[in-house]
Amino acid sequence: MRSETVQFKNFVESKGLLFTPERQCIAEEVFSNHDHLDAEELLKALKAKGSKASRATVYRTLELLVESKLVGKIDLGDGRATYEHTAGHAHHDHLICVKCGNVQEFEEPMIEQLQEWACEKAKFKATGHSLNIYGYCEACSS
Repeated sequence: MRSETVQFKNFVESKGLLFTPERQCIAEEVFSNHDHLDAEELLKALKAKGSKASRATVYRTLELLVESKLVGKIDLGDGRATYEHTAGHAHHDHLICVKCGNVQEFEEPMIEQLQEWACEKAKFKATGHSLNIYGYCEACSS
């Protein structure tokens, strides 16, 4: 079992919930994928591998993965969400195309410095943040 899956198992059990084979299968699929994926794509991938996980179990497990802070949830701005494996990965932000849904990751040290400065100025202790910039990718803006 992957270390992230063990962490998730411990998290689930700490909440008094069962770590079912379906939850393990879902977690393993998410942790083995380093792209952004939505719940329906995940369900399709699981079914292709013979999993019996239901749509409801996929959605509930994704929310538990987000709550555990091992997975990030990205709002695409149109009511849809994608998920990404964040445990052990460097922090990054997102550029999201509102037309095609393409998500591009980026890192910008100046943005991080400005956020730290704003927190210092306000005597605010940040525990995390996310930055999503919505617009049109190169292909959709031409």
